[in-house]
Amino acid sequence: MNANPVELSVVIPAFNERHRLPATLKALRAHLDGLPVGGAWELIVVDDGSTDGTGSLIRAEARAEPRIRALHSPANHGKGHAVRTGVRASRGRLVLFTDADLATPVEELDKLLNEVNAGFGAAIGSRTGATRRHPLRELPARIGGALIRATLVPGLADTQCGFKLFDGHRARAAFEMSRIDGWGFDVEILCLFARFGWPVTEVPVRWSHQPGSKFRYRDYATILAELVRIRRLHGAVVRTDARGLLVLLGYLLAAVAVLGRLWADPEHRYLVDGGQDQNQWEWFFAVTARAVTHLDDPLFTTLQNHPDGVNLMANTVMLGLSIPLTPVTLIFGPSVTWAVVLTLGLAGTAAAWYGLIRRHLSGTRTAAAAGGAFCGFAPPMISHANAHPNFVVLLVIPLLIGRLLRLAERDRDRVLRDGTMLGLLIAYQIYLGEEALLLTATGLTVFAAAYALARPDVAHAKAGRLARGLGVSALVCLPLVAYPLTWQFFGPQSYDGLIHGPWGNDVAAITGFARQSLAGHQATPGPLDASPTEQNAFFGWPLAVLVVALLTWLRRSAVVVALGAVIGVAVLLSLGREITVYGTPTGVPGPWALMARLPLFESVVESRLAMVAVPAIGVLLAIGIDRAQGLAPDRRLRLACCLVLVQALLPITPKPLAAAERPATPPFFTAGLWKRYVEPGRSVVPVPPPDAADATALHWQVDAGLGFPITEGYFVGPFGPKRTGVYGAPQRPTSILLRRARDDDAVPAIGDDERRAAVTDLAFWRADLVVLGPHPRQNVLRQTLDGLFGPGRFEGGVWLWDVRDMRKARS
Repeated sequence: MNANPVELSVVIPAFNERHRLPATLKALRAHLDGLPVGGAWELIVVDDGSTDGTGSLIRAEARAEPRIRALHSPANHGKGHAVRTGVRASRGRLVLFTDADLATPVEELDKLLNEVNAGFGAAIGSRTGATRRHPLRELPARIGGALIRATLVPGLADTQCGFKLFDGHRARAAFEMSRIDGWGFDVEILCLFARFGWPVTEVPVRWSHQPGSKFRYRDYATILAELVRIRRLHGAVVRTDARGLLVLLGYLLAAVAVLGRLWADPEHRYLVDGGQDQNQWEWFFAVTARAVTHLDDPLFTTLQNHPDGVNLMANTVMLGLSIPLTPVTLIFGPSVTWAVVLTLGLAGTAAAWYGLIRRHLSGTRTAAAAGGAFCGFAPPMISHANAHPNFVVLLVIPLLIGRLLRLAERDRDRVLRDGTMLGLLIAYQIYLGEEALLLTATGLTVFAAAYALARPDVAHAKAGRLARGLGVSALVCLPLVAYPLTWQFFGPQSYDGLIHGPWGNDVAAITGFARQSLAGHQATPGPLDASPTEQNAFFGWPLAVLVVALLTWLRRSAVVVALGAVIGVAVLLSLGREITVYGTPTGVPGPWALMARLPLFESVVESRLAMVAVPAIGVLLAIGIDRAQGLAPDRRLRLACCLVLVQALLPITPKPLAAAERPATPPFFTAGLWKRYVEPGRSVVPVPPPDAADATALHWQVDAGLGFPITEGYFVGPFGPKRTGVYGAPQRPTSILLRRARDDDAVPAIGDDERRAAVTDLAFWRADLVVLGPHPRQNVLRQTLDGLFGPGRFEGGVWLWDVRDMRKARS
């Protein structure tokens, strides 16, 4: 006979659960009364410092039902603390922990009872295969689960399901030893069970997301710290590079935090500081996926700028990512692909630099982690994360540099292999972003020249191997990129150079703070109010002082001298053709004036040269931290170095990027109503025609399944007899008229000349339909269109003018 009067204890942690608890307690009582244990159960509800009356509710339930026990914590200590309090107070032979929302129905308890009664120390619910809100929104949790399995509790697919049944004695012993108060308490308990050899089994259970979850993206950082603490407290079941994995997970969680407002609903949110670029990039991802599935040419399309088309290779569509991510685009949509690319770009770039520093500079893990974090999350990287994934996904760059370093090693005789890998990496980077590769080559050239001046003997010894390796890489790379590059520079809609105005950094921007840095402001007036997508310096004056100090301290190192040269040259070139200080031109020419007319460089935005300094500063920080950690005997000096580093980096720590709800696409496009009006091969004319100022029509076209081409658009194409690159198509009279109506907010004069020009333009565009969707200037634009084509009709949330009817009327 069992001496314990309680067979089953059920522990529920509760924090501000007043509205959900009554239904949960009712369901639990009904099910427990029907179990073979009969009345031998207790239900322990732990109020974890609630402020909504949860405590009063629990006490009232306990007075009405003696088998319900109410425990109270005067302050909110965390879920782990609440569960530990309940388990330690339990008396049952078995102990069940379940969440207050009953995301796993209590009926699933029967499955767990069978396993524990069969001899297992614990049976834990597994949500494998359960339906969740959005699979890609679970990405951090899945990667975290992989990290947990690799470092702490191998063999368990799901450690975080809030539905676990334990042997009571073992549970109380484990929770007595536990110390984690937060979300990671499950891992600690399972780690202790594994350490003592108590068998644990997973049982598939039903699970569904319940609204009102208390878990937020920022809690991932807390869990990361808890995992480190668990490893220190209890060790690990398997030996692995757990700290390295934690560093990589930290980068991923940081990227998710930066883009958290986008990830809150990636299908319906928009990065507001990116202008029209998110519409453009989503269109690029969608059109590439269509090319893959329809076996179309991925280098050219007429879906935009019909009928002339767009040279996609000349528009940085990142085929190296957009093609492999085609399944993501097809299943989840290009908006999710956009969020995935930005997130993995930030985290992957930091991770790649971490690996390079750790492998080739013999730095400590802490030094490498800090250097990698700066390279991945420096202010210019965060700025470009608003709009330019080609300047965020830079993970190939450190891999490429790593191969160069391998080639330079004297004791290696694998020039062919390393040269081949280098050639493949260069080719792949061309399919990710050529401008980033050009900037990298510029920085490497400066580094090599400075290093050769500092250590000519070493440079001479390595030159031969590097030359042979580069020759091999060229032989490998050129065949892989020859056709696309030929198409880019000489194919249809190719262009020669890109027009952009003077875009050098103000001197004050070098030491200023970006909008997205903790020390920055959302809208800084004056010369530092640079475009939020092109804040290419903004390192902050504390970091600038630290960089100068490190260069002075470590000046005897040839590597540091070369890094200093890269930083100095990059910053000077980024100042543009004329030096400007706090918005005032000085008349002093900048060194960029010497390079601006060189082939390829004429298309570079000069302020982006400051990005070349980012990895150089990151590596310099790693070397400095490594050297400071070597000051082992002097703890006070090491502490002072740590404080200096925090003071330099904390002000430029990134804030989450701003995101807002995206206006819904009119049903005319999503419901397929456009199919009644547009014949195959004919185009739709959105009003106003899409351009760099407003590319919303690209989003509508994507939501319509790219079923029709549109006129003009947001892309880079040729203009004039010299084929100079410009954003958008050469404007025709009708598009000029419509944009004037939009910009002036006034109906322009419309006569017979304008109507004849409109007929000619519609014929050139091969248009079947003119569409005016929701727009702040909709009334003015509608009156302009009525003046050109006659009265329109309203259907599916848009105004439309059927060009086919106009052609019939004229004939």
